Amino acid sequence: MVYHLGSQKATHGSGRDVGYEGVDTMGTVITVLVAVVAALIGGAAAYVYARGQASTRAQATQADADRLMAEAQAQQKELVLEAKDEAHRIRSEAEADARERRTEVQRQERRIQQKEENLDQRMERLEKRERTLNQREDEIEQHRTKIDELIEEQRHELERVSGMTRDEAVGVLMANIEVEVRDQANQMVRQIEAQAKEEADDRARRIITTTIQRWASDQVSESSVSVVPLPGEEMKGRIIGREGRNIRALEMATGVDLIIDDTPEAVILSGFDPVRREIARQALIKLIQDGRIHPTRIEEMVDKARADVETIIKEEGERAAFEAGVPGLNPDLLQAVGRLHFRFSMGQNVLKHSVETAHLAAIMAAELGADVNVARRGGLLHDIGKGVSHEVEGPHALIGADIAKRLGQPPKVVHAIAAHHFEEEPQTVEAFLVQAADAISGARPGARRDTLESYVKRLEALENIANSFEGVDKSFAVQAGREVRIVVKPEDVDDLAAARMAREIVSKIEETLEYPGQIKVMVIREKRVVDYAK
Repeated sequence: MVYHLGSQKATHGSGRDVGYEGVDTMGTVITVLVAVVAALIGGAAAYVYARGQASTRAQATQADADRLMAEAQAQQKELVLEAKDEAHRIRSEAEADARERRTEVQRQERRIQQKEENLDQRMERLEKRERTLNQREDEIEQHRTKIDELIEEQRHELERVSGMTRDEAVGVLMANIEVEVRDQANQMVRQIEAQAKEEADDRARRIITTTIQRWASDQVSESSVSVVPLPGEEMKGRIIGREGRNIRALEMATGVDLIIDDTPEAVILSGFDPVRREIARQALIKLIQDGRIHPTRIEEMVDKARADVETIIKEEGERAAFEAGVPGLNPDLLQAVGRLHFRFSMGQNVLKHSVETAHLAAIMAAELGADVNVARRGGLLHDIGKGVSHEVEGPHALIGADIAKRLGQPPKVVHAIAAHHFEEEPQTVEAFLVQAADAISGARPGARRDTLESYVKRLEALENIANSFEGVDKSFAVQAGREVRIVVKPEDVDDLAAARMAREIVSKIEETLEYPGQIKVMVIREKRVVDYAK
C-alpha cells in the first residue's frame, strides 16, 4: 500500500500537494482505526480480567458458603447432642420423681390402712363399752324403780304418822326455810356492807393521809378586801379632786368604787371583779407615788396598771402550770389560769387552791394506778370557770369545761372539770379524784373562812333533810356540819329500813346541798324494853 502511494506520487508530480494531503487523511484514519482496535482489545482484556475477578470472587464466596455450611452442620450436630442429653436428663429426673411419688403414695396407703385398722379396733371397743353401759343403765333403772317404790312407801308412812299431806308438809318446810334464809341473807348483807365499808374507809383514809402528808401547803388566809394606804389625810382631798372629778374619773376608768371617809389614812376599793380591783389598786398607788392626780394622768396610770396586771396574770398562769407540773398549755388557757390569782373563795386563793388540787389528785391517782397526767391537769383547770363566771351565765364547772374543750384539752380532762361539782355524773376514776382533791383542799382546817350565818344555815338544812323522812324521831347536826345523827322510832323502822333510810338521806343531801368535803350520816335505832318486878 505504501508502494501504491509512492506510485501515485511519482506519477502525478504536478499534484504534489494533493498527494500529501491524502496521505495525511489516511494517517488520521489509520490512527483512528488503531485507537478503535486498541480500545476493543482493551475492552476485551478488561472483560476477560473482570470475568476472571468475578470467577475468583464467586469461588471465594462458594468457599465461604461451604465453610459456613460446614460450621452450621457442626453446630447442628452439637445442638442435637445437647438436646439428646437434656432430654435424657429430663427423662431421668421424671423417672426419679415418679419413683418418689409412687413411694409416697405407697407410704400414704400404708398409713391409711393402719388408721383404718385402728378405727376398726376403736369401733369394736366402743361397741363393747356401749353394750356394757346399756347393761348398767338397765341395772340403774331397776334400782331407781325400787328406790321410787321405797320412797313412795316412806311418804305414805310419813303422811300417816304426821297426819299431813305432802303439799302441806312442803308448805310448812318452805315457810321455815324462807324465814331462815331471809334472816341469813340480812345478816350476810349487813356483814358484807360493814366489811366493805370498813375496808373502803381504811383504804380511803390511808390514801388521803398519805396524800396530805406528801403535800403539805401553807394554810390560806388571804383577804379579798383591797386597801391602799395613804401617806397622809391631805392625800384624800387630792384623790377626790375639785368637785370630785378625780375620784369620778378613777371610778369610771376602773369600774371600782372608792371608799375614802371610813378608814383614816387609807382608801378601800370595792368591786365585784378582783381583776378590776387590782388594776385600781395599782393605778392608785402609782398616782400617790407620782403626786400628779388629774383625769388625764389617771387614765394614763390606769392603762399602765392594766398592762401590768395582764403581765402578772400571764406570769402567774405560767408559774402555776410549772408548779403543778402541767406543761404545754394553750396561752389563752394560761391566761384563764392566771386570772384565778385574783379570785378568792371564802378567803382561799383560787389559784393556790387549784395548784394544791392538782398535786392532791395526782398523788391519789398514783396511789390508785389511775392516769396521773389527766388527774393533775383536771385538778389545775377545774376552777378556771370562776375567772369568767361574771361574764358568762351558768355554773363555773360547766363554763370551765367549755373553755377547756374549746382550747383543745382531752375529753377526760374536760369531763373531770365538768363533774367536780356533780353538774355532770362522774364517769371516770380521774373525775372522782379531782372532785375528792377539790373537797380535801377546801375542807382542810384553815383553808377557808365561813360566816356564822352560812354555818347555821347549813346545819339547819341538814337537820331539815333528816326530819323530812318518815319514822325519824330526832336529828342532830354535829362536827361543824360534817356529821348528822338521826334517831328513828324502833317500832316504825326496822334494821333494813334504817340502812335504806341512811342511803336515801345521803342521796338527798348530795342532790340538794353544796358542801366541802363529806358528810357522815348515822341512823340510830335503839330498842328498849322496860318491865317492873312487883
